[in-house]
Amino acid sequence: MRARVVAIAMAVALLVTGGTWWAVAVAARTSVTAYFGATVGLFPGSDVRVLGMRVGSVTEVVPEGTEVRVEMRIDDGTPIPAEAKAVAVAPSLVSDRYVQFTPVHEGGPELADGAVIPRERTATPLELDEINRNTDRTMRMLGPDGANRDGALSDFLDVQAANLGGHGAQLNDMLRQLGKATSTLSGSKEDLFATVDDLQLFNRTLADNDQQVHRFNSQLADTAGFLASERGELGAALRELGPALSDTAGFIRDNRAVLRTNVDHLRAVTQVLVEQRAALEEVTDLAPLGLSNLANTYDASAGVTRTRGNINELTHPPIVIVCKLLRQSPPDRPVPPVLADACNRIEPVVTGAIPLPSPAEALSSLEHGNAPDIPLPLVDAMRDTGSPYPGGGR
Repeated sequence: MRARVVAIAMAVALLVTGGTWWAVAVAARTSVTAYFGATVGLFPGSDVRVLGMRVGSVTEVVPEGTEVRVEMRIDDGTPIPAEAKAVAVAPSLVSDRYVQFTPVHEGGPELADGAVIPRERTATPLELDEINRNTDRTMRMLGPDGANRDGALSDFLDVQAANLGGHGAQLNDMLRQLGKATSTLSGSKEDLFATVDDLQLFNRTLADNDQQVHRFNSQLADTAGFLASERGELGAALRELGPALSDTAGFIRDNRAVLRTNVDHLRAVTQVLVEQRAALEEVTDLAPLGLSNLANTYDASAGVTRTRGNINELTHPPIVIVCKLLRQSPPDRPVPPVLADACNRIEPVVTGAIPLPSPAEALSSLEHGNAPDIPLPLVDAMRDTGSPYPGGGR
């Protein structure tokens, strides 16, 4: 009797333990509902998979109007993306199907318990009957009641057979080369995608600058129209261009030495222009103003030119100005000995160590009957070189 009670107690304990385990296992699984357009080959107990691995099973398949509701349970610890899609997969034409979730969860929100996947996020494979119907429809469209009503399809096949006949080796080689090209593209997919991205950027740039592109096309059309209207003259010019180029080549060949000499001289001139660029820029800036001022000095009513002299510009005698210019010239440039000697003697005047009287001081001295106070080195240099300069000291 006692052994019987123990056996019953153990059986009850096993039932309670099994029930508890089953309840916990069921509670730990995630329930998901998905709506499909058709569920041929999908039954309760069918697998639910991710990347081909079983992660749950179908618990119920219920038709509802034009849709089929499929209830599924997913094992605990299997994350499914919240926006996942459910696809009914048929491994073969006659085997049972299973539900595949895609894509794989790589982070982010997960599919919650009780989630519903709408029809827009489910897919089913084509059925054999549908494939047969589509094939039959295609054959009818190509048959005597369709595209081949007048024998056009037969003629097309005959022409292609005549064109391809005897070219099997070439077609085989072409397909092999096409396979190699495909392999090359597959190995260079990064470059190919980069090219596609660049083309997309180029197209976006064209779209953003549609008005400029339209204007460019219009101008290009105008240019093409102008060239078309002047094609006679353009053709004549091109015909004359050949003999002209031939004459030019002959001239260069016959005068090669002279041209080389001229180019060398031109290089020297160009070097001078480069060295005097600042002076040329100053002349370019001031020449228009100077010419304008010169035009304004003419008095048309009196027929004379009216100017106002700037006596301060006559501070330095010509010999001093010449010596200052020589100081700015390259040291290897030859200078006449007489001029070099004169510049050496008046070097204190040229450098400003001995100042010259201003024009106002010279005029004031002359008004009082006195000679301007001119430095003796300058007087001696002007006497030797014959430079005229009014004043005393002589």
